Amino acid sequence: MTGLVPYILFPGTAAEALPFYQSVFGGEIALFTYEQFERTDGPGDQIAHGMLTGGPVAISGADAGADDDAVTMNGMFFSLLGTADADTLTRWFAQLGEGGRIIDPLQKRPWGDHDGTLSDRYGVRWLIGFHPED
Repeated sequence: MTGLVPYILFPGTAAEALPFYQSVFGGEIALFTYEQFERTDGPGDQIAHGMLTGGPVAISGADAGADDDAVTMNGMFFSLLGTADADTLTRWFAQLGEGGRIIDPLQKRPWGDHDGTLSDRYGVRWLIGFHPED
């Protein structure tokens, strides 16, 4: 594994969120419950560990335990600037925005690049953009 892989603690929504990210980014998903891991620090049917791998974006996550905080994204975004072609990034922006909140629409900036920001339906904030093809 190379690079930074975000590990997100969800408020009981990991079983929905990680497959959602798979539908956007592709790749393979693995989900394991607390019961499968024989852990007692969370509800048996909730996700103790999940991961999206093998695609252009890797994400790991779990349902937060009773004493843990779940997703809060103050002061940060996950940046996908230039990580794929313009059509793919535009599609990801639209898909991640469904059911979420567009903070700043994907648009051309005065310096020529395109970018936009959003908070998806799970509260994860994204910065997506690209330099137009010549």
